[in-house]
Amino acid sequence: MSVPSDSQRMEKIVSLCKRRGFIFQSSEIYGGLNGLWDYGPLGVELKRNLKNYWWRVMVHERDDVVGMDGSILMNRAVWKASGHEDTFTDPMVDCRSCKARLRADQIVEKKGAKQCPVCGGKDLTEPRSFNLMFKTYVGATEDESSVTYLRPETAQAIFVQFKNVLDVSRKKLPFGIAQIGKAFRNEINPRNFTFRSREFEQMELEYFCRAEEGMKLLEYWKEERFKFYENIGIARDKLHVLTVPDEERAFYSKGTYDIEYDFPFGRQELEGVAYRTDYDLSQHQKASGKSLEYFDEETKQKFLPHVVEPSAGVDRTVLALICEAYSEDQAPDEKGKMETRVVLRFHPRLAPIKCGVFPLLKNNEQLVAKAKQIADLLRPHMFVFYDEGGAIGRRYRRQDEIGTPFGITVDFETLGEKDSALCDTVTLRERDSMKQDASRSRI
Repeated sequence: MSVPSDSQRMEKIVSLCKRRGFIFQSSEIYGGLNGLWDYGPLGVELKRNLKNYWWRVMVHERDDVVGMDGSILMNRAVWKASGHEDTFTDPMVDCRSCKARLRADQIVEKKGAKQCPVCGGKDLTEPRSFNLMFKTYVGATEDESSVTYLRPETAQAIFVQFKNVLDVSRKKLPFGIAQIGKAFRNEINPRNFTFRSREFEQMELEYFCRAEEGMKLLEYWKEERFKFYENIGIARDKLHVLTVPDEERAFYSKGTYDIEYDFPFGRQELEGVAYRTDYDLSQHQKASGKSLEYFDEETKQKFLPHVVEPSAGVDRTVLALICEAYSEDQAPDEKGKMETRVVLRFHPRLAPIKCGVFPLLKNNEQLVAKAKQIADLLRPHMFVFYDEGGAIGRRYRRQDEIGTPFGITVDFETLGEKDSALCDTVTLRERDSMKQDASRSRI
């Protein structure tokens, strides 16, 4: 099912991301570099909160998963054994009319004729293979013996370290190895803001099991991943599962699900959950000559475990969080006039800033001192933002626009000037409803 695109909404989101410091184009002052992005002060906090929550849920809250952090550069033999060097390609097509370079699956067909989606031209080259891996050299010489690649996925580091991790962790099947890290793909046509990039980050789990458990665990992890997205504030009705048909699955997979989200530019994949069988361990055992078998103490059998892999994109999930959170409503300004309010309705656990602290007046030393004291008290527990500039309503709006869920205002009642019973109380404001706690909150 296709989802209608909303280009105007997407343009507003992209503009907000730059204006408020979520995401900038890489190397922007030099004209940028297509498909590469930098995360600003708010973007890096949102991204870190997502990764920290994923790690907590997938590793710290389970006793059957351990973590690792593999290197970006690995021996070239890893990529030969995994099949990436020979087969990690996309078919590429050039339009001779407008010079656009496209993936073959982007070519549109109208009235039986293939056309360029950019200019509508029909003068297209034949599809040709294009390797997606970035090649580099290790050592002092740039020759064939020193070639390796920037990793196109994080999973292979887990497979080649499987035996080492197994030996030190002393886990029994089923168990998993989790990793968060950068990956690189020389995409033919990066697009849709940060959705398809040349440098990106993955959150992957390789969950090792016996062959007879594979299909059951595939279903289990599909449901677990849906719960995760709901718990970070993505509505269930915006999430969909696509059962990848046999002809589109990797040849070694016995089952693959794509978890998709309704972005403003259409329904697209957030995460894949795949039952990869024992293909990867088998390839690396054969190529390296080193045993990667698991020894079962109960049955006294040795065998290669199978694996189920939930693999999520950090950048895609961050983009989905921003798209899901973006909202516009009507709110009164300082004079009571209604105006459009832009608000990011992030779940509090993901919000870059958890709380804004505001003295009612910046030229009142007592209010400022008390507000700074409150900010200092909160900082060890959460990321807070102190703001004393401008009208209080404008300060609220600035925090609404970046998704801060709560605001604390220090006013004259905090100082006990109107009622001594209210001394050391503050006004607590909630972002989504804009309600201010009339009963006040004591600090």
